[in-house]
Amino acid sequence: MNNLRTLQNALNAFDTNMLTPYTIGYDRSFDRLLNFTTQQLKPANYPPYNIRKTDDFSYVIEMAIAGFSKSDIDIQVADGLLSVKSIKKDKDEEDLTDESTYHGISNRGFSRKFSLADDIIVNDASLQDGMLTIFLERIVPEEKKPRSIKIK
Repeated sequence: MNNLRTLQNALNAFDTNMLTPYTIGYDRSFDRLLNFTTQQLKPANYPPYNIRKTDDFSYVIEMAIAGFSKSDIDIQVADGLLSVKSIKKDKDEEDLTDESTYHGISNRGFSRKFSLADDIIVNDASLQDGMLTIFLERIVPEEKKPRSIKIK
């Protein structure tokens, strides 16, 4: 949370207009990053997640969502924003059976958003043993990949 506040403060203090004479098309990226940090400052720690870089061009997001099935989860990608949310209805106290003496497993709804760079695509998602795994890939055009230049 403190890192997000620090990032937001730095972005607010940084005047992106001073880069305008030297950059083209980055204004949208700065705006998306600023909007994203503002949204993420709202306290939310459920569900817990990991983001792993598996190789130079691949990432994995892992979310612990025990108790949810595939039909309870909605994953959408739009305009550089990956949204993962539950569509399962929260259980009310009256929905609990008389046999329940304690109800500690959360069935609450959630919504997580991840800002994606323009060259990141979402390839696939799977749900196994209460772990939602989302596979992402950085698409790098051939002309931008490192290559050796032969000296003549």
